[in-house]
Amino acid sequence: MIYFDNSATTLIKPPEVSEAVAYAINHFGNASRSFYEAAMMASREIYNTRAEIAELVCSDNPLNVAFTSSSTESLNLVIGGLVKPDDVVLTTVTEHNSVLRPLYLKGCQLDFIDCDDHGVLLLNELESLIKPETRYLVCTHGSNVTGNITDVKRLYTLCKENNIIMILDVSQTLGLIPVTADMADVLCFTGHKGLFGPQGTGGVIVNDSLPFDIVKTGGAGVHSFEMFQQNVMPDIFEAGTLNGHGIYGLQKGVQFINYTGIEEIHRRERQLTQLFLDGLKQIQDVRLYGEFSSSYRLPVVALNIGEMPASDLSGLLWEKYGIATRAGSHCAPLLHKRFRTVETGIVRFSFSYFNTEEEIEEGIAALQNIARACGN
Repeated sequence: MIYFDNSATTLIKPPEVSEAVAYAINHFGNASRSFYEAAMMASREIYNTRAEIAELVCSDNPLNVAFTSSSTESLNLVIGGLVKPDDVVLTTVTEHNSVLRPLYLKGCQLDFIDCDDHGVLLLNELESLIKPETRYLVCTHGSNVTGNITDVKRLYTLCKENNIIMILDVSQTLGLIPVTADMADVLCFTGHKGLFGPQGTGGVIVNDSLPFDIVKTGGAGVHSFEMFQQNVMPDIFEAGTLNGHGIYGLQKGVQFINYTGIEEIHRRERQLTQLFLDGLKQIQDVRLYGEFSSSYRLPVVALNIGEMPASDLSGLLWEKYGIATRAGSHCAPLLHKRFRTVETGIVRFSFSYFNTEEEIEEGIAALQNIARACGN
């Protein structure tokens, strides 16, 4: 199999990740629950994972990192804990449903930043969208459809000037490009994509004390005689038993990134993406979605060939060539409406540090064969 669906989950990971999960399953007790060695070991390694992530995002406080099961849970907890039904919230048309649906559920007033035909956000319109009552901006750092990267520094500057709390979804960017804790007030991340961790891992990184309502409550191993969950980091998001096995695996994925260097990872993935884009130039009737004038983008290429439905193209790639891609809407309904691809969908290729040039060349050859067979 040639795996080009890394934006969904990275399949090939550093071997230390699975080794760590297996070790934890056989040796870890329940973190923060007792003083025997197995429990203490789990507690230590969970803290060490916080420290690795804090190092990655240039934060000096590992306790500002809380663990969840995914970025979806992180966004639900953060939005659920901050946003009120009568709030005015800014977001964008490029968002994943893990941002949109929690906001819809809140019933708050939403103002959307639009994008151009390449999926690039029209940030020049942002100032006109900000109202005196705007309280939050919730947006993605990098699009899971186009691979476009948003100028979050510009966004956060405007937010601070207008006393707006910024919640940043870094699901697609953390581990692939430089991400720092000071890019927003809150960062929500997943572990199983660019961080090379296991599925079932994710988290929240908070910069300052924010007025969170408690939306997840239960046992925490401490303060058991208090009626309510502690409203402090990381406890506020960590009621119940943490996925210590997965978190230890995540630690090894983040260690690999910190050791290899984020710039080297980005350089390698940029190289593979450019090789793929160069190969596409040989194929007629390929329609690309995204902005490709800059190399500063995610290793994602979204495309269609002619009028072929995305599901057909992705199906042929798998059935005839053993190439795994993602077809459909990518949980980003507003962007697909903007691209007018609601009916056809889009095929997404997403590359990883562990892909090879040979795999890219096989992917191009497969697309050439399919295009020829369709008369393109």
